[in-house]
Amino acid sequence: MSDFSGHVPGSREYRRLLTALFCAGVATFAQLYAPQAVLPLLADELRVAPATAALAVSASTLGLAVAVIPWSTVADRVGRVPAMATGLIAATVFGALVPFSGDLATLLALRLAEGVALGAVPAVALAYLSEEVDLRYVAAAAGSYIAGTTVGGLSGRLVSGPLAEAVGWRGGVASAVLLCVLAAVSFVWLVPRSRGFSPERGRAPDDRGPSVAVRLWTNLRSPVQLALYAQGFLLMGAFVAVYNYLGFRLEADPFDLAPGVVTLLFLAYLAGTASSPRAGAWAVRYGRLPVLLASIGVTIAGAALLAVPQVVVVLVGLVVFTAGFFGAHAVASGWTPVAASPVARAQASSLYYLGYYGGSSLFGWLLGIVFGGAGWGWFLAVVLVMCVLSGALALAALRGGRAERG
Repeated sequence: MSDFSGHVPGSREYRRLLTALFCAGVATFAQLYAPQAVLPLLADELRVAPATAALAVSASTLGLAVAVIPWSTVADRVGRVPAMATGLIAATVFGALVPFSGDLATLLALRLAEGVALGAVPAVALAYLSEEVDLRYVAAAAGSYIAGTTVGGLSGRLVSGPLAEAVGWRGGVASAVLLCVLAAVSFVWLVPRSRGFSPERGRAPDDRGPSVAVRLWTNLRSPVQLALYAQGFLLMGAFVAVYNYLGFRLEADPFDLAPGVVTLLFLAYLAGTASSPRAGAWAVRYGRLPVLLASIGVTIAGAALLAVPQVVVVLVGLVVFTAGFFGAHAVASGWTPVAASPVARAQASSLYYLGYYGGSSLFGWLLGIVFGGAGWGWFLAVVLVMCVLSGALALAALRGGRAERG
């Protein structure tokens, strides 16, 4: 491994790295969540229930979840940057084919393949960042990367939603792909080469470190790592479920909002763009656990406001909910590779995102059944329980100097 100590804020390479990862976040999450803004239109055209339509999102997040560990192994072998670039290019190709799918089965297959390819970025980005940035600044840098993911998620929805109302859900999704092409090209152009990691392909067999199985087991037996993975699993599951089904809620009584107006509510994502780098900076200053718990508390408050049947209150609740979630995600995801053994950081990040997107796939579909069968009130009750449980697990497992130092 290299003796390189890491880029520091103010340096040219530090700025290029954060900008490149910002673009990678946009390229990944714009296409990952573009269908979310058109789910009611998709459900109407295909004549399926909301939970079935939401599989268009869950299929891609499921593909991403199962792919993150294999991608981390590929990145150990060939390098961080080549792995991320390959995944983005492949995902964009699959994404371009999605609008041409003739039935639900083909749509879901393409979305699954797209998610598998997209797994390269979340599987590798934070490990790459933790190796290339001075460890004192990893939490803040991770917050900047998470901000890019929020811009991607927002832009994909805002591009696809309004256009879909005019030209159909297929045209809306296709427009998001063009944005992803631009972001992917920018990433490839800007991203600095790895200096803090050398691929196993270029090392002697005796210098390649523990096997992948050993690296995975090292993380899976750590209470700190398991608690961090639980944050992603529970909080992301709750977050995606809210954004999946809020559109159905607001287009029905007592709101009766037009699809274009509902799409504008995705502007609440900007709260995450602001909160994620701020949470990272606060984690450096005040400690990771206090900021994580405070962010979860904000998420809970926002979810509670979503129960009020008034548009203004729902909008405020969505902003608060989104800000809290992305603050918690920025802290937990940035904490994960730092808390891992140096030889197992890629696997630690991959396991976090396995939980993160596993929660998205499972609860993004399962809570649709709750919503369809029991209503919005019970749906929100489950969301609140999930958030409270994540906070309790964090408080139980992440206290203490060793956990905080990672």
